[in-house]
Amino acid sequence: MDKELSEKGLLRLQWAEAHMHVLRSIRERMKKERPLEGVRIGMALHTEAKTGMLAITLKDAGAEIRLASCNPLSTDDSVALALRKNYGLEVYAKKGETQEEYYENLNKVIDFHPDFVIDDGADLIVELHSRRRDALGNVKGANEETTTGVMRLRSMAEGGRLEFPVMAVNDAKMKFLFDNRYGTGQSALDGWMTATNLLIAGKRVVVAGYGWCGKGVASRAKGMGASVIVTEVDPIRAIEAKMDGFEVMPMAEAVKAADIVFTVTGCKDIVGPEHIALMKDGCVLGNSGHFDNEIDRRYLEEVAVSRRKVRDAVTEYLLGDGRKIYLIAEGRLMNLAAGQGHPVEIMDMSFAIQALCTEHLVKNHTSMLNGVHPVPKEIDEMVARLKLQSMGVSIDKLTEEQRRYLEGWEQGT
Repeated sequence: MDKELSEKGLLRLQWAEAHMHVLRSIRERMKKERPLEGVRIGMALHTEAKTGMLAITLKDAGAEIRLASCNPLSTDDSVALALRKNYGLEVYAKKGETQEEYYENLNKVIDFHPDFVIDDGADLIVELHSRRRDALGNVKGANEETTTGVMRLRSMAEGGRLEFPVMAVNDAKMKFLFDNRYGTGQSALDGWMTATNLLIAGKRVVVAGYGWCGKGVASRAKGMGASVIVTEVDPIRAIEAKMDGFEVMPMAEAVKAADIVFTVTGCKDIVGPEHIALMKDGCVLGNSGHFDNEIDRRYLEEVAVSRRKVRDAVTEYLLGDGRKIYLIAEGRLMNLAAGQGHPVEIMDMSFAIQALCTEHLVKNHTSMLNGVHPVPKEIDEMVARLKLQSMGVSIDKLTEEQRRYLEGWEQGT
């Protein structure tokens, strides 16, 4: 059984590698230069094929790697096994971890006493700053992959609590423009459809949040034939959604007619008791935010007369008034808990940025202050150029005269 599972994981890794042209180019260069020689890197990322290729790239660059998942439901067990058996990587992750197992695995990464950390959601970094301060002094810097994690780390930095420099990989243009919009847009609907096998077209879909992830989900749902309502707290994003052709209203109004509700905010308590009370029979709830606190699952469990798993990743809650409400993947990140995560070509760019930012940290951490740092423009542009090159696309260049014109102030001639 392990042999079959390992072979399946190896095939998934090979498929990812064949379609990750940007990361492969960086890996080939790093394999020759070995810029991470002897560096210990602790990783907490969704443990599946694309993540596996990042770990392999960093290993080929000379690093020692220990990997755990950043979500109890997002591990691909076949890939985790293949990384152990075929690549000799230390992987502590399995699909369906309990909360206790999840933190045990994070702590196994910390036990490794990493020099640098790559995190997604900041649980590993927070653990280092709270319960595992014994290992904190060894960490020289970190990368953070996602919006929620960057928000948490900025809050720590503002309070003077962040004790090493962190690269905000999430905020790189080549990350949030593509990973968040096109990646989440496709993978959220992929996870929803895999979980439910239901139709999107003709449904009334509520999308909570119109950041880059929400924009992707809303546009993809609209493109598949849904009538989309956006809910927001930010007036600028709300008017943008309106100008993009979506209905905009408060959640308490939107849920009354909703067939489907997607939460994509990075905040908590987006769908609460007051909203559940207004939903119609058969409404399906799914979350694409990092943590499982956007939809109040605990309230559903408290008020439900009964609950049962009706599909692998769908729980039905029968309420006292006879309504049935459906929740995907326990309210966790349905992109990975019920689907396969972002498309390979999207994570090619995101993980190329991770690899380059890790190299940047190793070379420059001694001159970086504690806090959250932007990804250097050169890294963003390098990844963009490599991606264009892999797609066979050429672009123009400014002439020296054009460059001087744009940099000068005496313009007009």
